[in-house]
Amino acid sequence: MRVRAPFEQVLDLPPPFALVRLRERSDAFTHALDIASQSGAGTLVYVGRFDLAEFAVVLEPDEPLRTARRALYAGMVALSDALLAYAPPGKLVTVDWPDAIRIDGGLIGGGRLGWPGITREDERPEWLVFGAMIRMVLMSGEEPGAHPLASALEQEGFGDVGAARLTEAFARHLMTACDVWQSDGFDGLAREFVQRLPRTPGVIHEIAENGDLLVRRTGGTGAVRCELLPALNAPSWLDPDTGGPRL
Repeated sequence: MRVRAPFEQVLDLPPPFALVRLRERSDAFTHALDIASQSGAGTLVYVGRFDLAEFAVVLEPDEPLRTARRALYAGMVALSDALLAYAPPGKLVTVDWPDAIRIDGGLIGGGRLGWPGITREDERPEWLVFGAMIRMVLMSGEEPGAHPLASALEQEGFGDVGAARLTEAFARHLMTACDVWQSDGFDGLAREFVQRLPRTPGVIHEIAENGDLLVRRTGGTGAVRCELLPALNAPSWLDPDTGGPRL
């Protein structure tokens, strides 16, 4: 169910974002896909939940789908920067290419990207939707340590940072990431993204013109190419059974 005022007062979003708030247990990403063609760029769909920060934003790219998918990287940079803004000192926020977010190695969620299915690779898509989900609290009911590869903001010492504040921070940082893309070209944004990947000595990461990840070794002559499009079809962090981040 779509809900408007008075819930729009919950989030303080900068222009040009327009808030659509959904009730708990709704799906922000799916709803944003459904309304993207009518709502337009800057529409931010937010689900009010205690255990998850869940939101999705509508974008309107000005380039062909083949390269417009690189908007995923703008979203992931903004998402990681929003977390860093509230992270306790010493916490390591990293991205597993292309879409998963970890804090000190524990999976907390990630981002995903959608677009109109009828769009050809050389056509400009009418819209894109970047969706994100971050686990605020572990709700499995199991003993601590039962899922050592999973985590949540509460467990990582983020204090009383709530889903609303994290979403507001994401919106601000997304504007910054888009400004970097427009002013410095995509290469500037790509450098921002690869800095968030886990560091491996002797390994160099680059983002190709179509968004694929290129992995090179120092002194090597070739690169391993990881294709972005297949990776976007099934978000690595999302549990299809629960609809939330994997444990």
